[in-house]
Amino acid sequence: MDEPWTASPPGDTAPAVEMRRISKFFGPVRANEDVELLAARGEILALLGENGSGKSTLMNILAGLYIPDGGSIFVDGERKSFRSPYDAIAAGVGMVHQHFKLIPVMSAWENISLGERGTFFLDAKRIKSGIAGITERFGLAVDTDKKVYDMPVGEKQTVEIVKVLYRGVRVLVLDEPTAVLTPQETAGLFAMLRRMKAEGRAIIIITHKLQEVMEISDRVTVLRKGKNAGTVKTAETSPQALAELMVGSGGSWPGAVMKIRRVEAERSAEPLLRVRDLSFSASASGGPQIINTMSFDVYGGEILGVAGIAGSGQKELCEIITGLVRADSGSVRFLGEEILGLSPRLIKDRGISVSFVPEDRLGMGLVGGMSITDNVLLKSYDSGRGILVDRARGRERAEKIVERYGVVTPSIRHQVKKLSGGNIQKVLLGREIETLPRLLITAYPVRGLDIGASMSVYAMLNEQKKRGVGILFIGEDLDVLLELCDRIMVIHAGTVMDTMDGPGATREGLGLLMLGHRPTPQAAR
Repeated sequence: MDEPWTASPPGDTAPAVEMRRISKFFGPVRANEDVELLAARGEILALLGENGSGKSTLMNILAGLYIPDGGSIFVDGERKSFRSPYDAIAAGVGMVHQHFKLIPVMSAWENISLGERGTFFLDAKRIKSGIAGITERFGLAVDTDKKVYDMPVGEKQTVEIVKVLYRGVRVLVLDEPTAVLTPQETAGLFAMLRRMKAEGRAIIIITHKLQEVMEISDRVTVLRKGKNAGTVKTAETSPQALAELMVGSGGSWPGAVMKIRRVEAERSAEPLLRVRDLSFSASASGGPQIINTMSFDVYGGEILGVAGIAGSGQKELCEIITGLVRADSGSVRFLGEEILGLSPRLIKDRGISVSFVPEDRLGMGLVGGMSITDNVLLKSYDSGRGILVDRARGRERAEKIVERYGVVTPSIRHQVKKLSGGNIQKVLLGREIETLPRLLITAYPVRGLDIGASMSVYAMLNEQKKRGVGILFIGEDLDVLLELCDRIMVIHAGTVMDTMDGPGATREGLGLLMLGHRPTPQAAR
């Protein structure tokens, strides 16, 4: 255990980082068990696995966030012991998390230099000069004086990457780096990663997107249930083979991994939901316009996708329709009845069946410290005749959701926050579907989910579509939007740029609209 792992790296390049027989336990849960990983200098290694397979745990160990219960880490052949992220960075290992670790009120250069050890006073000129050297070297663009809260998501990610490069890392870990990027931004990111690779840096990417794995990586390491399932050269494998490695030979979904079904359903003659001239600003005193005269319809028996870069008004749109936020002006009609300005309780009391799956699963959708049963009861606790909550009915519904949607849990009494991301989403989506809604609003329902869990969610949505439910699907993966949705509405800065048929749209066309480029003026339809 004291000697570095001597497994041969690809080609003639030397190993940059090696993880040997890494184990990590959380109580009885074996997150990682004897896992081995090697990333060579000048290599892009993809790390794949289903939710709960141990990918994030393994990379958090490498980044110094977790201390392993067993195993060894070697960087450039030298054994290291990481007790904190600072130890990892000092050894040349840095991680860019899916949820950025930036302070919004600070500028780019302040965030990049945050935590730098040295004198009490920061030398802004020296720091900016160092940043300029990095951005020029890798073809990046960073406005060093710009506040983070004014940046789009792609720019924030660039700041995060520059932050770790500024600290001199030679091993870069990226967690779902393309989750919220447009195709154009993804292409820019990949070009930058290739330049880093050419410099001899090792790059490890956690992702669920198999097509991107095939495009950018040199090798792929797959984890399954906390253990190694295999490491293969990308040029010698296929998305199908990788899917089978992820779930095992007995898996039920690898054959469908490459294609999301767009099911046929009878669309209602009239819209279920009709939104007209909807506007919303950041504050009552007239802050920045978040939604600007937005108009669109949602029909029963269709999935209307919404594409847009993060912060284009998606969250506020969902919350206005469901009564959580009051709009400045406009109209929202459900089957002809005006619901704009009504609270969620009043909407429900009028017999209007709307379900909402928010992007913040544990902050807004479910209560993490409560059991599955209690979270199910939150949706229907006030529907009984007496003053007492019908807990027996709640347990029955929870058992039904666990069984029907394949929730992996020790019991329905298990705290939701202790479930994996995919199982948390299944509880939330299952609870909302079981109320038999006429309109289902979903915001990023597969964010952070593996392919198997994602395919389950798509199947659930298609079943609702066949029932005649109208579905508003806020998405970030353009390939999914193109394959799943009947129509796609593209928004930019709170404005509808265009609405097009899903089968006729393209990734490039959607990406340009998302960035605010409209070839010809065209009203949303």
